[in-house]
Amino acid sequence: MNVSRVLVAGGRWRFFPVPLRSSLFQALHNSCRKKSTAPKKIIPNVAVCDRNTKESGSALDKLFSSEQQASILHVLNTATNKELEAFKLLRGRKSINIVEHRKKYGPFQNLESLMNVPLFQYKTAIQVCNSILCPETGVKKRKSQENRLLKKLIKPDIERERLRAVNSIVSIVFGTRRIAWAHLDRKLAVLDWQQSEYFQLMKGTYVSSVYLEEISSFISKIPKADFYVLEKTGLSIQNSTLFPVLLHLHIMEAMLYTLLNTTFTQGGQHQVLSMNRSAVGKHFELMIGDTRTSGKDLVKQLLLDSVLKEEPRVFFPPDRIVHYRQMFSSTEHHRIEELYDSLLQAVAFYELVVFAPEP
Repeated sequence: MNVSRVLVAGGRWRFFPVPLRSSLFQALHNSCRKKSTAPKKIIPNVAVCDRNTKESGSALDKLFSSEQQASILHVLNTATNKELEAFKLLRGRKSINIVEHRKKYGPFQNLESLMNVPLFQYKTAIQVCNSILCPETGVKKRKSQENRLLKKLIKPDIERERLRAVNSIVSIVFGTRRIAWAHLDRKLAVLDWQQSEYFQLMKGTYVSSVYLEEISSFISKIPKADFYVLEKTGLSIQNSTLFPVLLHLHIMEAMLYTLLNTTFTQGGQHQVLSMNRSAVGKHFELMIGDTRTSGKDLVKQLLLDSVLKEEPRVFFPPDRIVHYRQMFSSTEHHRIEELYDSLLQAVAFYELVVFAPEP
């Protein structure tokens, strides 16, 4: 199957056939690469979108040159269902509808006839025509996929370049009775790792001044870093029995966001992020269904590996290993999940965000 390739030569349009299966995208991309030959991307006017189908279809034909229309129609009339799905906006039912309409009514005679296909309205038809003329490049696809993965892991959105350049982070996890943090550099060396307990915040009413005092005291101990990563829990607000806990966690998160940014922001750039708790659990295979299990044994193994292995996953300072072991022993009968989770979150941040390979 061939598709007409459109190029400008000496100020005039020229056509020549190229195989669709092997080089459809390349042919269309080459016609879009140079600024002088790129078809202008059409942005539909809202007023035009409100016209009836006939008027919109007629307007659709006027938006593209005759050469561009010929290229679009050639693809619509000759591409198979699988080939149509190669265009992002024609995946799923839309490509099937085009093939079925073509079999039932014959080839498309003009772009206006595209409006007769189910699921194709004026705005959609314009987007489809633009995507056929200039398909999304592989680089753009990878970039889009990478951004989607990042959005599932961290919020708010941060430029990939800033994340790649990170030298150190402070990972912060808080619960109802304690708050813990782990300070790690990009070599996954533990620079600091500790926790603080507070018992006044969940007693009685939620007094703002008490929260401010406790969190300000905590932040005064926090070292300087490139980013401060807060754990984002997945507790549902629909569970009324957990509402007091959820309210407490939201107050803590809001105050930490505000005070950390106020204290450490440089050049007006955002430095506080939230990281999805479940994503960290999946990374370390701690999830059973929707429930995350304790990371205590994993952290103890990381600590042991730091002593026994030449290239451990996490480096603990030799002069602090005994202290950390004693810390584990003294809390053997207590759940100090915040302490374990702060370290695991820091490791996951580097492995999933900073060092993540290109998709």
